[in-house]
Parts: sequence; C-alpha cells; structure tokens
Amino acid sequence: MAYAFTFWTCYLLQKEYETIATMRLQFLASEKRRPDQFTVLVRNVPPDADESVSELVEHFFLVNHSDNYLTHQVVYDANKLAKLVKKKEKMQNWLDYYQIKYSRNESSRPFKKTGFLGLWGNRVDAIDFYTSEIEKLCKEISVERERVTNDPKSIMPAAFVSFKTRWGAAVCAQTQQSRNPTLWLTEWAPEPRDVYWHNLAIPFVSLTVRRLIIAVAFFFLTFFYMIPIAFVQSLASIEGIEKVVPFLRPIIEKKFIKSLIQGFLPGIVLKIFLIVLPAILMLMSKFEGFISISSLERRSASRYYLFNFVNVFLGSIIAGSALEQLNTFMKQSPNQIPRTIGVAIPMKATFFISYIMVDGWAGIAAEILMLKPLIIFHLKNFFLVKTEKDREEAMDPGSIGFNTGEPRIQLYFLLGLVYAVVTPVLLPFIIVFFGLAYVVFRHQIINVYNQEYESAAAFWPDVHGRIIAALIISQLLLLGLLSTKEAAQSTPFLIALPILTISFHYFCKGRFEPAFIRYPLQEAKMKDTLERAREPHLNLKGYLQTAYIHPVFKGDEDDEEEEILGKWEHDGELVPTKRQSRRNTPLPSKFSGSSSPSLPEVVEERGQP
Repeated sequence: MAYAFTFWTCYLLQKEYETIATMRLQFLASEKRRPDQFTVLVRNVPPDADESVSELVEHFFLVNHSDNYLTHQVVYDANKLAKLVKKKEKMQNWLDYYQIKYSRNESSRPFKKTGFLGLWGNRVDAIDFYTSEIEKLCKEISVERERVTNDPKSIMPAAFVSFKTRWGAAVCAQTQQSRNPTLWLTEWAPEPRDVYWHNLAIPFVSLTVRRLIIAVAFFFLTFFYMIPIAFVQSLASIEGIEKVVPFLRPIIEKKFIKSLIQGFLPGIVLKIFLIVLPAILMLMSKFEGFISISSLERRSASRYYLFNFVNVFLGSIIAGSALEQLNTFMKQSPNQIPRTIGVAIPMKATFFISYIMVDGWAGIAAEILMLKPLIIFHLKNFFLVKTEKDREEAMDPGSIGFNTGEPRIQLYFLLGLVYAVVTPVLLPFIIVFFGLAYVVFRHQIINVYNQEYESAAAFWPDVHGRIIAALIISQLLLLGLLSTKEAAQSTPFLIALPILTISFHYFCKGRFEPAFIRYPLQEAKMKDTLERAREPHLNLKGYLQTAYIHPVFKGDEDDEEEEILGKWEHDGELVPTKRQSRRNTPLPSKFSGSSSPSLPEVVEERGQP
C-alpha cells in the first residue's frame, strides 16, 4: 500500500505539474501587454567615479544590448519620502473628516487636543490645525523629494531596464551580463503592483547577512515559541493572576470567573499568539530583502508550513513543547528518531480526526462566513472610520493570503499521506475537508477576494516541493513504525521509496520548473511578432517610461512629477562614457554635450556595404 500510494501521488503530481506549466505558458502567451514583460531589474551596478548610476546603466545596455535596449529608471531610496507622504494622507483624511463635520453643523467649529490620541494637550481649532500641518508636510515633502532626486547617495545601484521586445528582455533576464558574476545581476522585474518598494533601498551586499540572521532567528522562533506562550499562560492561571494583581482575588474566586479563567483563558492566549505568528513571519521575510509581495508571501508560506510541521504535527505526536522535542531528539541517535515518531503516530489518529473536524471543517465554515473580516470591519467602523474613504478601506476584503491559507491546507496533505497506510480511517475526514475547501475557496477567489498581484502560478513549485517533502516524511515514519513490529524484515523493501520519490522530484524539477523560472525565447518571439503585426505604430517607450516610478513620485503635484519624469526621459541616443580609458559608444547624449571621438569611425563602418 505504501508503494501504491507513492506511485499514485507521484503520477497525479506529474500530471498536475504538466497541466499547470502548460496553463502558465498559455496564460503568458494570451495575456495583455504588461510592463514586466519588457522589463528587467538590474542590481549590484558597480560604482564608477566618472559616471552616475543612470549614465552607467544606459551606457552598459547601449553597448551590450544595443538592438533591444529602450529606456531605464533608476531606483531611489525614497523610504523617508514615503513616510512623509503617508503621514500627509493621514492628516488629509482627518481634515476631510472635520470639514464634513463642520459642514453639517456650521454653528460650531470642531476642536481637538494636540496631545497623544487627542486625550490631552492644547485645545485648538481642528480644521486650522490640520490645514497648517498639511502645509508643513507639503513643504517637507517638496524638500525631501528634491533631495532624493538630486542627491547621488539616494540613488541605489539598481535600475529597472526596459527593452523594445519581450525577446530582448528575456535574453537579458536569463543570461550573465558580466565576467564578474556578482555584478550587473539581472532578474525579471515584478509587475508594478507586485513591487515591494521599501526593500529596493536595501544594499544588495547585505542580503546574504540578513538571510543568515533570519535563518537563525527562525530556528529559535520555531523551537522556543512555546516559552513566551507558557509564560503568559502561567500568568493566565488563577494563581498567576492572584500573584500579579492580588486585589482582584475576591472577584477571581467567584465560581463563574474561576471556571472561565481555567477553561478559556489559556486557549485564548495560545490562539492570540498563533494569530500573531503570520505577521512575525512576514516581518522576517521583509527583513530578508525580497523585492516583491509575491516572493514575500512565498517565503512566509514556507516558514509557516515548517513551523506547523514542528509545533502542530510533531508537537501533537510527541507531547511537550518543541524545545522538549529537540532535547529528546538530541539525546537519540539519528536512526532512532523515525522510530520514536513512527510508534506514536497510530496512537494520535483519534486526536488528528478531532483536529481535522475542529480546525479544518470549522475553519472552512469560518472562511465562508468571513467572521474575522466582519468583526474587524465593525471595530474599524466604530473606532477608525471618519470618511467614506475610510469606510471603503475598512470594507476591503483584501487578498486571499497565500502565506497563511496555503500552508494550513498543506498540513492536511501531510496528515493524509502519513495516515493513508497506517490508519486509513482518517482519510474520509481529509477528503471531506478538501471537498469543502475546493468549493469554498473557489467561490471566495472568484467573488470575494481582490487580486493583489499576478504571478502566473509562481507558487506551484513550492507547493509541489512541500507535497514531496510530506511524502518522504510519511515514508520515513512508516519505516520507523514497521521496524518496531514483527514486519521488521520487510522494512528494507521500503528504503527504495524515498530514493524513488527524490528522483521523481528532480525529474519534475528539471522537466517543468524552468517554465516557472525562465521565459522561452520562442514564446517571446511569437508574442512580439503578433504584437508588431497588430499594432505597428505602438509607442512602447511612452507605455514603459513611467511604469516603474516609485509611487511617492506619482503625487498630485503635476509640475514636480513632470520635472522628475524629465530627468528619466531619453531620446534613444547612444551615450558616450566620460572615461577616456574605454572605447566610447557611437553617438552623443544629452548627458554629455561632446560627441564621441569614435563617431567618425562608426559612421564609416555603417557606410560600408
């Protein structure tokens, strides 16, 4: 049965991978024109004493991609400016609220206190106060915007480079640009709404250190997460509360309050900590420096799944916290770990049946009822909503949240694969869960949630990898279980299963994963040819010129925006380098008034048949 389940799972995974890879290519071939199809993100641009980053990027791509380069937009460290713009929007929202309030009752001007949360401080006219604050912020924003656009230190060694064709962008994104593999690093640019602008200001050289720090932090978070929970739960006990606040003892000793504290408070504390966990994991991913929302969610989903595996799956099988599990495993030889867990698995089947019904089935019911967003909406509506804009934002259901929903679903895949051979009675409960989940999430995706970005099924390789990991875990645990039974002599026949599964994974990785990482040049050429035939006079440069401008530069001040855009506009002319030690590019540029010394040579070469 272990072989039967393994081969059946691998067969379905192979078919699904093939189907999704084909659908992805069909989607990319049929979708409308998007800026990210023509754009590449270039990072780790080497410093140059003679040229600015913008000049250096333009010169490099005009020399090395002369037939396809179109334009570029350098990356600015505009995080401080973004904070000021966000603060201004908040102030403007309060001003709108007080103006609406005043328009409804013009007999009295609205007042507010200038202290914390308006609870204390000087009492001032609210409309005048927010008007003056907005004027101050406008001046600060103008000064900061000028500093960002003119200060070379605010320009990061990175740029969004756009090409005339998808084929040219694909060649650039999927090839090494320099003899030094650590410089001029290129990757496909995320679509504009998928860009996480804050992380573009992180120096590329610090990313490796950041990821090492987060890897260590995640290890301690996973294995020591129960320590703060246990501490807070100890305070949530009757003795702990009486110790901290002894004057509440008469109230706590009442029968109803006592039973409430003993029955519900510890569980509520645990649930609150688990609710906070996805936000912690997302902050960790942001610290690592990923530059797109989709990549942030993929990394958070991987960590959330690993956390659930250690603290929910292993934590339920081996009683005790993850720290106690780690201590148990460290005192055993590695070949004893599968046996220890395998023996405990059948005994925990009834617990996981209850878990599937309580967390799985009830979770799907809560998803269709949308209780959490409903409660949050009413809280926001009561405390935060001041204007119609606030109300619209409070009613926004948001996106589906792949970083939390998908790992939870995959935990049930793990349970199904582990118990398929050991305790098959658990499988009907898993099947009911997936049937309900399919219907509910299909409805939610189509009719409820907003699409935050389009990654064209980029999540699937991670999903496939986690199912393969669950399959290998189930095989190793079955090996450990059988080694303790009378069937110990048959365990060598199971050793081939993990090897075959890993081989299958590498087969799928080599056969299908390139479709999720690279864009076939054949597909790019076909799409370019069709577009040229349908729209021969398309102004692609005008379409791409402002696609990757930082959102803070797309303000209401048209004059300032035009001035900023003017700094990024180019006439498509080749740019001569200011260094005399290198061969210059052929034609003059607006960045340098002088013509290139090599211009006559190039003209003579072009004049030859």
